[in-house]
Amino acid sequence: MPKNALKSYSYFLSISVLCLLLVSCANVGKQSLVMQTENTMALDVDDTQDSTKLKATHVIPSKNQYNALKDEFIAFVHFGPNTFSRMEWGSGMEDPAIFNLQNLDTDQWCKVMKDAGMKKVIITAKHHDGFVLWQSRYTKHGVMSSPYKNGEGDVLKELSESCKKYDIKLGVYLSPADLFQIENADGLYGNLSEYTKRTIPREIEGRPFENKTTFEFEVDDYNEYFLNQLFELLTEYGPMHEVWFDGAHPKRKGNQQYKYRDWKKIITELAPNAVVFGKEGTRWCGNEAGATRDTEWNVVPYEEDPRTMNLFADITDEDVGSLEKLAAGKFLHYQPAETNTSIREGWFYRDDTDQKVRTTDDVFDIYERSVGGNSVFLLNIPPNREGKFSGQDVQVLKETGQRIRETYGVNLLEGAEGPKELLDNDQETNLVLQGEQPIVEIMLPKATKINRFLVQENVNISGERIAKHSLDAWVDDEWKEVATATNIGYKRILRFPEVTTTKLRLRILESRYIPVLQNVSAHYFESRPPQLQFTRNSKGEVSIEPKVSDFGWNPNGENAGANLNKGMQIFYTTDGQEPSAESSLFTEPFLFGEGELKAIAIKNEEKGSVARINFGISKMSWKLVSTSSIQEKHDANLLFDENLKTYWQSQMKDENQFVILDLGKKIDIKSFAYTPPTSTADGMIQKGTIFSSDDGENWTKQDTFTFGNLINDPTQRMHKFKQSFSTRFVKLQADEIAGDGNSTAIAELDFYMH
Repeated sequence: MPKNALKSYSYFLSISVLCLLLVSCANVGKQSLVMQTENTMALDVDDTQDSTKLKATHVIPSKNQYNALKDEFIAFVHFGPNTFSRMEWGSGMEDPAIFNLQNLDTDQWCKVMKDAGMKKVIITAKHHDGFVLWQSRYTKHGVMSSPYKNGEGDVLKELSESCKKYDIKLGVYLSPADLFQIENADGLYGNLSEYTKRTIPREIEGRPFENKTTFEFEVDDYNEYFLNQLFELLTEYGPMHEVWFDGAHPKRKGNQQYKYRDWKKIITELAPNAVVFGKEGTRWCGNEAGATRDTEWNVVPYEEDPRTMNLFADITDEDVGSLEKLAAGKFLHYQPAETNTSIREGWFYRDDTDQKVRTTDDVFDIYERSVGGNSVFLLNIPPNREGKFSGQDVQVLKETGQRIRETYGVNLLEGAEGPKELLDNDQETNLVLQGEQPIVEIMLPKATKINRFLVQENVNISGERIAKHSLDAWVDDEWKEVATATNIGYKRILRFPEVTTTKLRLRILESRYIPVLQNVSAHYFESRPPQLQFTRNSKGEVSIEPKVSDFGWNPNGENAGANLNKGMQIFYTTDGQEPSAESSLFTEPFLFGEGELKAIAIKNEEKGSVARINFGISKMSWKLVSTSSIQEKHDANLLFDENLKTYWQSQMKDENQFVILDLGKKIDIKSFAYTPPTSTADGMIQKGTIFSSDDGENWTKQDTFTFGNLINDPTQRMHKFKQSFSTRFVKLQADEIAGDGNSTAIAELDFYMH
């Protein structure tokens, strides 16, 4: 039989068998697999979208990937010379003496992680600067040359012992980039050495290994160095549960190549329980902000077989696993996402004053979106120069852990009636659903308040299948849809306004194949109405929303207060009266000029604190007439764009820094407000003068002003004029800059008639 005919016959036979099995599945009602499950599955050129979809539902996590998913909430620890230099990326040529660690408390790290509900920690054993935190045989650029314990200290060893004490899994970040090996005269990175057969580990006199395993690889100097250090980490500090690689490179040299397949061989042999991040094990979510996709499929397409690939590109698209994406690939591979971000602004500790820390709301919101969105939450906690987690970080982590336990440690479906396979809290049992749009109904033992619902597919056995689902609650003698979402995967957390109900109904609306559920649970998150904030755009439209934390590093675009308080309502007043449930309900932005706004959030009849703001006259008709000078990207029209994150800044000059505005019409002015920028301390106006003009040419001095303590407290300052005046044109002149600066900066100017 010709080869093409044989292939067509084989394909026809396989499809026929699948059809028979599908009929069998429908008849028996228990069969959910019609082909062998695999971690990676090849697509054939004649695969249709339907056969691709079927294959995708039989791609499952490896044992290590599944364990990584079950870890759910894990810690990153960035620690090294950058902690002491206050840099994010070091140069590689730092004197090891800069790592002036006097004390180290890894027990405190692990206790805090445990309190937060974290199950694993990954430490930067070697960051891009090449400085190592353990007693390596193969370099002197590390703790062995630092003041810590007179060069005898070993950060990794102490952390390993603390992890065992607190039952925290350990992982290591070993940066492929290495600036020390690039920059120093005898460096191995990119030194153009020959690839020859070498034994790993290389023997070092007086430092034998207890583990006698050896490997033979065809490598150059740097890959040998890297493999030797991997051997140390995986044999003397384990067991290791994750090895973390990234693609960040401050600098390259000599077209240095990495032999990851050799790295993988040594990891597989020496750390059989370790998942490898950045390669085929787990993948980056695509941002460092804690942003999550609404739909996070963990079955993703590859052009090459990931089991044999050496280089892996970041997967950063919004759509990573739709059927269209899968059909365009040649291999389907199960690869969970890690949602990584830092609790502080930056990866390394700098200080406890200017470096802001995420709020508990923010961290808990990321937790629910990431762990409850089919990914792993990796949160960085950088130790300070005392070798401990700082107090702010500790408080947020403790509060986050308390919320997780109080919310998800109590299953409100205890004693409920429904499919026992879903309610028995047994990961070994599962429920195979039948029908085009199957339904699961659960009867609660009593009327219960809920606002969270957790559902899991049996991905370990049956892969990811559900593409869309909804949850209904029995309210006022009828079903009410309270939440809807797309895929489920390992875990989906549905968040919705509080309902009191006796029955719940989970509807599977779309599925790639027969759905198989493993677990469901209901929960209640106790929150109180959040603080509110006001914003007014350049069109004069006012919005009111839960206050967003002042965390400027890698913003994720989410409003944690709104996410955690589904069902909250906001009421406001414009006449100075205290707002209540009888006041105007905020539903969309509205036009508002000068005056005082007050607002309050009410959730389940509980009132939050009253927020208030005094807006100046509308800036819709304002125009910039002239200014003394501008710096690039800081135009003068930014000082009246109603955006506090933008600002005008003049060039560096000693005298006569000013801005002139046309207010659009002649108005009476009684006071003004100056808001300095918060992203820079340069240019804050300490003293100044206000001039008025009817024609923009002839000026009258109206008043001088003085603002103090701006650098330490860069908040809006008000100045009431000695007497009100009428004008169309206004000139602000800077006379003295805080901190003896020589440029002027304004985030916003406001003028008031009342």
